[in-house]
Amino acid sequence: MSALAPAPAAPPPPPSAASGDERLAPVSLLRRLLGRPELGAVVGAAAVFVFFSFAADSFLKASSLSTILYSASTIGIMAVPVALLMIGGEFDLSAGVMVTTSALISSMFSYQMTANVWVGVLVSLLVTLAIGFFNGFMLIRTKLPSFIITLGTFLMLTGLNLGFTKLISGTVSTKTIADMEGFPSARALFASQWTVGSVTLKVTVLWWLALVAVATWILLRTRAGNWIFAVGGGADAARAVGVPVVKTRIGLYMGVALCAWISGQHILFSFDVVQSGEGVGNEFLYIIAAVIGGCLMTGGYGSAIGSAVGAFIFGMTSNGIVYAQWNPDWFKFFLGAMLLLATLLNAWVRKRAEAK
Repeated sequence: MSALAPAPAAPPPPPSAASGDERLAPVSLLRRLLGRPELGAVVGAAAVFVFFSFAADSFLKASSLSTILYSASTIGIMAVPVALLMIGGEFDLSAGVMVTTSALISSMFSYQMTANVWVGVLVSLLVTLAIGFFNGFMLIRTKLPSFIITLGTFLMLTGLNLGFTKLISGTVSTKTIADMEGFPSARALFASQWTVGSVTLKVTVLWWLALVAVATWILLRTRAGNWIFAVGGGADAARAVGVPVVKTRIGLYMGVALCAWISGQHILFSFDVVQSGEGVGNEFLYIIAAVIGGCLMTGGYGSAIGSAVGAFIFGMTSNGIVYAQWNPDWFKFFLGAMLLLATLLNAWVRKRAEAK
């Protein structure tokens, strides 16, 4: 028997790109860009910006940028949760009138109860969140498409907004609450603005950017973000691997309701009164901003940043047409054309990303 034991076998070398393991291969910048849902929206935003820079002399003025950012923020605040909902594979056609509902509740409760306006604001928050919960709960219980559920909510809220406003106020608008206690502090939170030189920055821009940051963090850095993508990609498969599909969907609808409450308070404390017929049709603008930003109608794909870029494109187009002194009647045509082009571009970008 030999006194020398055989030497142990050397461990196999770690896999590398050279040995054929694609997981460790360096990813090029182009490939990473092609994998981003908002790439098409960024390209489109750059094209729209360059176009109106030449078409309208006043487009590049600081005051014009202030107006564009404000228009974009009013759509963008709602486009963020709508984008998350679409990534989760669902829609909410009641989002536009829900904004008006939240403003009406705050105004009428404060006025009728002669309470501090903050009481009406908090009551509005609870009721609006309850509406979002109702949408998600009905979707889960009935198994009906979200289109049908939220269309029903849209019609009910439209009728309630008009009916209750005329019943309580006698007109189609609310009474002013500008002289009530708490109004200045509520306006400072929801409708303040700052002027630096010729630039006026409204607080909605800050709300918008904060919501984009929070939504991006949720999607990319939390377990809830993985759940949203999984539910949008396939609810049955997600449920099979332990994803709480019910809680995720209800949470997404309540997220839409929360942002509708923020938008509604901005409307109320900006103008003191609320028209009961406002908000109808805005839900399509939110969806358009999300789709232009890279969200797929089938779910499972998109980003909050893309929805922000889509809202910015909306702001540039709606104001650029005015600055160029074109007939504003053509705005909806340009909006529809952008929607189609963005959808085609997003589909092409996704196919390129999947091919690589």
